[in-house]
Amino acid sequence: MSISNSVLSTFKRILATEQQDAMAEKSPKLLATPSQSRSSMAKFSLPTADYSSSSSSSSASSSTSFWTSPRTPSRWSPRRYIPAKVRSTVTKRQAAVVVCIALALFVWVAPPPSTWRRRVVYVTLPQPATSPYQVLQPLPPSAIHKNAPNPLRWLEKNSNNKYAETTGSKLLDSITPHFSQKPRAALISLVRNSELPGLMQSMRQLEYHWNRKYQYPWVFFNDEPFSDEFKQATQNLTSAKCYYEVVPNEHWSLPDWIDEGRFMNSLEYLGAIGVGKGWMISYRHMCRWNSGFFYKHPRLKDFDWYWRVEPDVHFFCDIDYDVFRFMRDNNMKYGFNMNILDDARSFPSLWSRTRSFINAHPELVHPDADLDWLLDPHNSGDYNNCQFFSNFEVGDLNYFRGEANEKYFDWLDRGGGFYYERFGDAPIHTLSVAMFVPKSEIWFFRDVGYQHDINR
Repeated sequence: MSISNSVLSTFKRILATEQQDAMAEKSPKLLATPSQSRSSMAKFSLPTADYSSSSSSSSASSSTSFWTSPRTPSRWSPRRYIPAKVRSTVTKRQAAVVVCIALALFVWVAPPPSTWRRRVVYVTLPQPATSPYQVLQPLPPSAIHKNAPNPLRWLEKNSNNKYAETTGSKLLDSITPHFSQKPRAALISLVRNSELPGLMQSMRQLEYHWNRKYQYPWVFFNDEPFSDEFKQATQNLTSAKCYYEVVPNEHWSLPDWIDEGRFMNSLEYLGAIGVGKGWMISYRHMCRWNSGFFYKHPRLKDFDWYWRVEPDVHFFCDIDYDVFRFMRDNNMKYGFNMNILDDARSFPSLWSRTRSFINAHPELVHPDADLDWLLDPHNSGDYNNCQFFSNFEVGDLNYFRGEANEKYFDWLDRGGGFYYERFGDAPIHTLSVAMFVPKSEIWFFRDVGYQHDINR
């Protein structure tokens, strides 16, 4: 009971205090603060005789305003920092209008927040790319010899279809030195009559995005004669010359040093373990021909450069420069578009045979050769099965005809790897280029939008 009385008395004291505070706000300052100093009391002194001579109405209103004490601003109010003259002449509405105008000006003048991050990126990049071709450079500028070709500069000067047939390049070729003439190059394709629809798909896109402007000839290869339907359909897709060639029988048959029984056992074994196309005899012939015989065909003896085109491929973007001129003028030997990993079960002895070749012919390996990216440091330095996707490749035929590549191919061919195993042209081209060509003469065509249906 005593606790309740104590709480009740405390509550009454709080109410009494609040009532006193409310009365103090409403009462005149003169009466509410009798202990104030004389100087503060002077503010509320009675008016002089001039005040008493005014009309009764004005007197009543003045007296009312006199005895009404203004509300004391809170300690956190910004009004205490505003001069009295300004406070008496500027209303709250006017102040709000001024603040809104200031905010509008700030939003109009200040950059949008979306640009703040871009500015930070530009500041942090030590050397931002100044050209769309800068990302294509395979080596940093410091690693390029002073007198070596500069692919980046070449692209900057010779893009925008500078050498397209429609710009009068034929006339220029007739009056300019041989080095600036059109390269002796061709688009080549190993294709069967049954693959006509897929080849037409590839030709349409490459012609539209590139070759209709440069008019390089097409050379088609087959292990049997092409049909009239094939010839007519392909000729209707291009205004360039078309050649139809048959692969020589000695390049598309089992060599006499191959044990046929062992070969048949290999077909059965690789097919049983699921190696892709491991049971197909024609696929073995095709890999061998693409590895070491295509550049020996009599039709290509008049050409120095080739671009390999497969059926069922897509070219998505316009190519606004002469790819073959680029390769020739910059002393490139090989160009690729993507790298892949192949089934290691198809060529288990390829790397051991390659190492034997290096040990037997160390003089053929280029001093600037780079094989590190092909070796697995976690697997005793063996081949990691990474390879250029050779279904897209642009190359120098004279390089493949050279001594180093020819000896390497003969070394592998005599070992029977194309038939006892399933050596592919992609890993063989990759290892050959890596051993015999410096990195500065290999080009990544990352600006060519390319897709092969088998790699979707």
